[in-house]
Amino acid sequence: MAATTYDRIRRLILDSELDGAASLTEATLAERMGVSRTPVREALKRLEQEGLVERSGRGVRVRERSPEEILEIYEVRVVLEAAAARGAALRRTPLDLSRLEALHEQMLSVPDLAERVRSNTRFHQALWRASHNATLEDVSTRLISHLHRYPHSTLAYPGRWDQVLAEHQAIVAAVRDGDADRAAAASSEHMTLARDTRLRMFALEMDDA
Repeated sequence: MAATTYDRIRRLILDSELDGAASLTEATLAERMGVSRTPVREALKRLEQEGLVERSGRGVRVRERSPEEILEIYEVRVVLEAAAARGAALRRTPLDLSRLEALHEQMLSVPDLAERVRSNTRFHQALWRASHNATLEDVSTRLISHLHRYPHSTLAYPGRWDQVLAEHQAIVAAVRDGDADRAAAASSEHMTLARDTRLRMFALEMDDA
């Protein structure tokens, strides 16, 4: 029950269905979930540890989206993606490389934004797997979920898709060559540019609000 309640509240947060400005009490959430307060309390503790909610008075509230949060997320993601690329260059199998090359090739002809987002996710998941580091893959997966609170993909930013394709190509080439330093640098640059794009998009969103 606790795990189910946690998953449900977490999904409401990621889908922006809980008001970030309002204080959420255990009683209110328990009534909404149709459960007792105990699984809600346990779920909120886990969500606070993940940084999705924060204490506010006698309750909690969804952590507000902010430039500071974007910087925090990408500070970690730059490191993780560089480590994944480095590990992939050192430990990838022929199958790993074939998968990365095939996914990159498929991305060259994807016209639709929604499919671009999905294919980009598949590419990064394949890179994590190619690193053969299960912990890195698990942490990266959980970190990415925080970005779901930001409704617009960076791939929608004008010109960003072509940049992404070029950046992915550089990562794949370095992994293919077994050049760990080059792979890590290419992946770090890729995530840094994604961060800068995310910050620009957030600023535009705030200007339009």
